[in-house]
Amino acid sequence: MFKKILIANRGEIALRIIRTCKEMNIKTVAVYSTADKESLHVRFADEAVCIGPPPGKDSYLNIPSIISAAEITNADAIHPGYGFLSENSRFSKICAEHDIKFIGATPDQIDGMGDKANAKSTMKAAGVPTIPGSEGLIADVKNGKKVAKKIGYPVMLKATAGGGGRGMRVIWKEKDFQKAWDDARNEASTAFGNDGIYLEKFVEEPRHIEIQVAGDQYGRACHLSERDCSIQRRHQKLLEETPSPFMTKNLREKMGDAAINAALAVKYEGVGTVEFLVDKNRNFYFMEMNTRIQVEHPVTEEVINYDLIKEQIKIAAGEKITGKNYYPMLHAIECRINAEDPYNAFRPSPGRITTLHVPGGHGVRVDSHIYAGYNIPPHYDSMVSKLITMAQTRDEAINTMERALSEFVIEGVKTTIPFHQQLMLNEDFRKGKYTTKFMESFKLK
Repeated sequence: MFKKILIANRGEIALRIIRTCKEMNIKTVAVYSTADKESLHVRFADEAVCIGPPPGKDSYLNIPSIISAAEITNADAIHPGYGFLSENSRFSKICAEHDIKFIGATPDQIDGMGDKANAKSTMKAAGVPTIPGSEGLIADVKNGKKVAKKIGYPVMLKATAGGGGRGMRVIWKEKDFQKAWDDARNEASTAFGNDGIYLEKFVEEPRHIEIQVAGDQYGRACHLSERDCSIQRRHQKLLEETPSPFMTKNLREKMGDAAINAALAVKYEGVGTVEFLVDKNRNFYFMEMNTRIQVEHPVTEEVINYDLIKEQIKIAAGEKITGKNYYPMLHAIECRINAEDPYNAFRPSPGRITTLHVPGGHGVRVDSHIYAGYNIPPHYDSMVSKLITMAQTRDEAINTMERALSEFVIEGVKTTIPFHQQLMLNEDFRKGKYTTKFMESFKLK
């Protein structure tokens, strides 16, 4: 087992990792930018090293500074959390070159799943259902129209290096193909420096359902059931829950088997998620594989009583997994509390928190790094807290979330708490009738 782990991240996920390390009697090293000097992850780690000024590129994405911090503190492993360098194959490789264990996927696994066109072909070969579409990248508009005609409209253009909804365009009719092609390529080139485009069948009334998986260094893999992540705004998740209200026993078994096949196909090491789109007829299609811990991992932990961070660390240290699949015993919901103004197009609201009251009670978990007097910096993601509730049934979990949200007081900045309060009262949400298009018709009062 590792003696000391450096956490190459910030905020709530850094604090979350520190907590598990303490329980495992592993020393921790926090790294921080000058903007995060007063952050709780800096206070609670055994050691802390400043790695640069506020911009992410100069601190949390600065590989030489992070490696130097690991070397001067004699850390024998690095946990990247999520975001930043968590799916950076170069960073994973550099860690290995410096005899520091990267707690995550190998460079080959990250590269293999990071390129969407390559990932799709790998999944097809493994027998994992994929969305009908082009074989690799589309060379030109003529070729694209030919593929679209074969699989039938509507279709979607996607950037091979894409993410966050950028480089994506839906095409309903052939006459709209040229403009969508030009727009998608230009956006992809600007955002990712890569204008490669592939084409897929557009899935109608889709739900975004992901399967949590774990794999060890000995060829074993298991799944830990699903999470429904369909409540999104601009492809950014706002709420997650497990089990999915759309799930059936048969569908869970099929999706679980497919996710395991996906993990085995790339000899996956660590914990990760296989993400699927599920249509209105419960046909499911591989979308992508995230080779890291997810923001929403606590809902899985709560329904199966399983510490996913601990499992990550144990797998990285060479321990075997049981190979057993896990299924929900409770229902859990996670609301992402962001420092954003939901009444002003979710505009970021950085600043100093003047008053804070965190909810508690039975069935409530709060993962956060904020405190009264904390200054939310404008340089990073706006999420400041994750509020998780769990209960025997979905209705009870929603009722607990309603109560917990009413207790959650954050003053000094705007937050998304009012949005979540109204979401809990929404009739369609309470009935489990939602898709990834839910936010397009949701109106704040």
